[in-house]
Amino acid sequence: MDAISYERAGDVAGAVRAAQQPGAVFIGGGTNLLDLMKGGVARPVRLIDITHINGLDTVTTLPDGGIRIGALVRNSDAANHALVREQYPLLSQALLAGASAQLRNMATVGGNLLQRTRCGYFYDTAFTQCNKRMPGSGCAALDGHNRTHAILGASPQCIAVNPSDMSVALAALDAVVRVSGPAGERTIGFADFHRLPAERPDVDTTLQPGELITAVDLPPPLFSAHSHYLKVRDRASYAFALVSVAAALQMDGERVQTARIALGGVAHKPWRASAAEQLLNGQPLTQATLKNAAAAALSDARPQHDNRFKVQLAQRAIVRAVNQAAGLAGGVA
Repeated sequence: MDAISYERAGDVAGAVRAAQQPGAVFIGGGTNLLDLMKGGVARPVRLIDITHINGLDTVTTLPDGGIRIGALVRNSDAANHALVREQYPLLSQALLAGASAQLRNMATVGGNLLQRTRCGYFYDTAFTQCNKRMPGSGCAALDGHNRTHAILGASPQCIAVNPSDMSVALAALDAVVRVSGPAGERTIGFADFHRLPAERPDVDTTLQPGELITAVDLPPPLFSAHSHYLKVRDRASYAFALVSVAAALQMDGERVQTARIALGGVAHKPWRASAAEQLLNGQPLTQATLKNAAAAALSDARPQHDNRFKVQLAQRAIVRAVNQAAGLAGGVA
C-alpha cells in the first residue's frame, strides 16, 4: 500500500496552503474519495482534512434573499433544513433521491459537487482503456457496454455521465459555487463549474489546482411553489439515474412565466435544457407545447448502441416532471 500522510486543516487559508503540495487532496465526508482509493483509481499521497474548519457547515440567508450552503453541510442536513425544504424544495427532493440515509449523513455538499463518474470502465483498473483515468488510452465504453452512458455533450474521448442528483437541481436553480485558492476567493456560475469531456475527460471541473469549495449560493427563491425532481432508475433503492429531470416553473395561471429544466444521467455534466425552456417561457402549458419542448431538449442527442432508449425516456421524463411541477399530475408523457 502506498504511504499516505494526513493533515487536519484549522482554517480555509491553511487548507489551501497544504493543498499546494504534490499529491495533496481535500477530504470531507470521503464517501467517493475512499471508494476511489480502495479501488486504486485515486492515489493521493496527502489527505487534507477540512472537516474541522469553522463556518463551512452552516446554512445562512443572504442579503438578497437567497441562501448560502456551506461546503461541509451534510447532504442529510441540507435536505432537511427548513430554508431548503420550504424555499428550495427541488434541491431537497434531489438530495433525498441521491443516496441512502447512511451516505447522506456522511456526504458533504462540496464533495457532492466533485463526485466522479460511476462508469464501470473508469472504476475497474483492469480495463486499460479509459481516457478519464489514463489520458490517451482510449474509451472502452464506446464499443463496450454503454447502456448508462451519455447521449448529450459527449466526445470521442469519453461518454461517461455525471452521477450527482444534487448538481442537477443546482443547475436548474442557477446556483453559484464559491471557492478559495492560492489566488484568493472567486465565484463560478454553476453552468461553468462542470466541464464537458472534449479532449480532456480527465478534468471534471473548472477548479484550479489547490482551490477549495467553501459554499454554494442560491439566488432568491422563485420556484418554491412549482418544482419537481424526477429520477428514473433501474431500481428504487438508490441506484444512479438512467435519466433525471429537475423542473422549476414560475406560473401565471396556466401560463409559464419562466421555466428551468436540467437533466441528469445524460451527459458529462448536469445538462440545462435551454431549448426546452425557451419554448415554454411565456406560453400556456399545453401538452402539445410541452412535448415539443421535450423533443427540442433531445434534438442534439447522439446515443450509443446500448442506450438509444434514453432519448425517448428523457423526453417522457421531461413531460412528466414539468407536469408534476405545474401541479398537473394527470398529464401523461
